[in-house]
Amino acid sequence: MRAKVAVVRTSPATVLRDIGRAMELAGSATAIPRGPDVALKINLSWHFFMPACSTTPWQLDGVIRQLLREGHSRNRLLACHNRTVVVDARLGEREHHYHTIVEAHGLRNLHLYEPDVEWVPIRDAVGAVADRFRVLNQVYPQGFHIPKILVGSSIVHLPTVKTHVFTGTTGAMKNAFGALLNEHRHWAHPVIHETLVDLLRIQQHIHAGIFAVMDGTWAGDGPGPRCLRPRVCNVILASADMVAIDAVAARLMGFDPLSDLRYIRLAHDDGLGCGDPREIEVVGDLDAANENWRFEGPFRHMSFAARMQHRIYWGRLRRPLEWTLRTVLAPWSYVASVLYHDLFWYPTHLGRIQAALENPWGWLWSSWPQVMWPADDLSTPGWPNLTPTRPLVRTRLQAIALGLRILGRTLIQSQRLDRPPTPHAAAHG
Repeated sequence: MRAKVAVVRTSPATVLRDIGRAMELAGSATAIPRGPDVALKINLSWHFFMPACSTTPWQLDGVIRQLLREGHSRNRLLACHNRTVVVDARLGEREHHYHTIVEAHGLRNLHLYEPDVEWVPIRDAVGAVADRFRVLNQVYPQGFHIPKILVGSSIVHLPTVKTHVFTGTTGAMKNAFGALLNEHRHWAHPVIHETLVDLLRIQQHIHAGIFAVMDGTWAGDGPGPRCLRPRVCNVILASADMVAIDAVAARLMGFDPLSDLRYIRLAHDDGLGCGDPREIEVVGDLDAANENWRFEGPFRHMSFAARMQHRIYWGRLRRPLEWTLRTVLAPWSYVASVLYHDLFWYPTHLGRIQAALENPWGWLWSSWPQVMWPADDLSTPGWPNLTPTRPLVRTRLQAIALGLRILGRTLIQSQRLDRPPTPHAAAHG
């Protein structure tokens, strides 16, 4: 069947209805079978809120309401969170209002790295499919584990439209990076494009259904996924083809998916989806789908951290430093990331965040806990009567104080997570 991607123009007044419309146009009722668990894979790229960086609250809320309208049971829906050593998922789910939404709807809330979550060897999950991996057998010569609860479930990815300093753009395919690999996933960064293709191959084997709803209400340009320049773009995308939705999002941002983005080209060539916009059926609001936002991309004005990461994984620092990330010396990189992103970049860019919030999407985000509709209301289209507010952002002193607490937590976590992995540790993520 021809790949199909829905692109729907939206606004706060109609966003819940528009998410449902995009899902219907993209065939969610067929792609996500009723019966199996449905994992809602939240995209938490930073514990701090930054427009376009992570899943938006209306994105998560709207998808849940549409799944309920399509006949899925609440007790079969679960919100899934991963973490990196430098992203505090517990803080992030509160900062981004995910916890409020999950509690209101009465869903299970699963942090995949918790000790009670069982992880199973990859070959037990996919068998001979592992023989077709492009790189993962070399990255993890002793094998790796994936969360058992995801095997046999459906998955709905909830990415945002943004650029990324490792992959050019990021979306539905990259969203599996956190779900299927544990904290040692940074080992795969030197071959990140091939890794995303291998992970999509895994997903197509283990999941009952795969779907993605991508938020482009804000879209992020620049050295993402964190140090972004947000732009209001007012679109929602949906598809059952992870390659196609990433290709359409890339084209909206102004990129050629097949020539500019290696991970899309590789997945397309491997027959895992369609990365050629000429072969994708785009439905919905075609005027919105044909826009070109002319993003600069992640490489023109790279942050200091992004430049150093490129030199470590692909440049002149790879030989002296990249090997340390597989040893007990790895915590140096986590400390460096927190020092730069949490204690320098975030406190010095609060004005950018404040400015990005001064629009109806910012008013909605800031007032979310007060304005979220009751969980049993499946018909209200959105928020047509938002009150203009000046959203409150942390002071610089508050941001630095929180960053110091995160630095302390990172030091404690890194001592445990980056010892050479044992079978027991790997089994629990």
